[in-house]
Amino acid sequence: MLYSKLFPKALRQAPKDADSANAKYLIQGGFIHQEMAGVYSWLPLGLQVLRKVENIIREEINALGAQELLMPALQPKDNWLATDRWDGLDILFKLNSKIGGEIALGATAEEIITPLAKAYTGSYQDFPFALYQIQNKYRDELRAKAGVLRGREFGMKDLYSFHLDLGCLEKYYEKIAKTYLNIFKRCGLKAVRTRATGGAFSKFSDEFQVITSAGEDNIYYCSKCKVYYNNELVRAGKCPECKTKLGKPERAIEVGNIFKLKTKFSDAFNFKYIDKNGKEKPVLMGCYGIGTTRLVGTIVEANHDDHGIIWPNEIAPYKMHLIALFGKDKKINQKIKSAALAVVASEAKQSCEVLYDDREDASAGEKFAVADLLGIPERVVISEKTLAKNSIEIKNRKSGKVTMKKL
Repeated sequence: MLYSKLFPKALRQAPKDADSANAKYLIQGGFIHQEMAGVYSWLPLGLQVLRKVENIIREEINALGAQELLMPALQPKDNWLATDRWDGLDILFKLNSKIGGEIALGATAEEIITPLAKAYTGSYQDFPFALYQIQNKYRDELRAKAGVLRGREFGMKDLYSFHLDLGCLEKYYEKIAKTYLNIFKRCGLKAVRTRATGGAFSKFSDEFQVITSAGEDNIYYCSKCKVYYNNELVRAGKCPECKTKLGKPERAIEVGNIFKLKTKFSDAFNFKYIDKNGKEKPVLMGCYGIGTTRLVGTIVEANHDDHGIIWPNEIAPYKMHLIALFGKDKKINQKIKSAALAVVASEAKQSCEVLYDDREDASAGEKFAVADLLGIPERVVISEKTLAKNSIEIKNRKSGKVTMKKL
């Protein structure tokens, strides 16, 4: 990709109203554009990162045998009435239709997936199975803030599993927990499994938290139980299980959560199966969410410095940021162009994605500042100086280490 053709170019100044590192660098770098509070357009660079995150999730979830589908964002009111959440969920967008009646704008998917699964199953032989989607969600958040960490429209991977008994549900639940940790690791994050309240579903649910000063959650670690707990569980500074005195809380960002729904929604839709003896029994469910756009924001919060983003290798928009430094000598400039295009062609053969800053009117300082801001893992420079050595200069964005490599 030629930087001269990239839409849009990086901004010279960070947005003045940015309230977080991810908002500052994603907007300044041209990854996202804010349309209103909590609503963003994902621009070409940002969309490349987001799609790579989504594909990591797909690979890991597909490996568990789950099947991807896509459910509607427009959801019937009757489904929400069946679960008593039409008036009970205060962040639900409600729309009036010109053909009459009201519909909900999808804040979550239980009201769709449960009757959908019921429509195509019935026998115990149909179970267990799992379905997931990656889709935008809509929530009328009163406190949309911190860039893409808390939005009113945001991406989410929501997975639902369906089981005959609690033992089967719990085994799958643990598989998902391990898979989640691997997903976050591949995205360049160290997430910790954190116990949270299970609400009406179970004693505990599990959150996956990334410890960072930018977090809005407080989590505690019990050295005896070897478990993290969300602040909402902790009373009087003691572990809710062993009552050990806990240390100071750590700030963290929640990047995923998993729940054992059990029969909460299957009861609402009378979702049952016929067992081997011909008896009806309720289906047990689990749900497992990852905020995909929130995950991108968290990656930036955990991987940046004073100059910009430091993308982990697997989700960077490009693997190499190639910079050509031109001078006043036209013949030398032509040699620099030829060498740069040769590098692009060579890297393409190895399936390496390259962003080539081909601008002739930009200074070295300006090009280097853009490279630091965009945070692509490898910065490669070709100039009159490097050509004299028949080499290119390679700088690692994370370590800052500079090496020379023969052309």
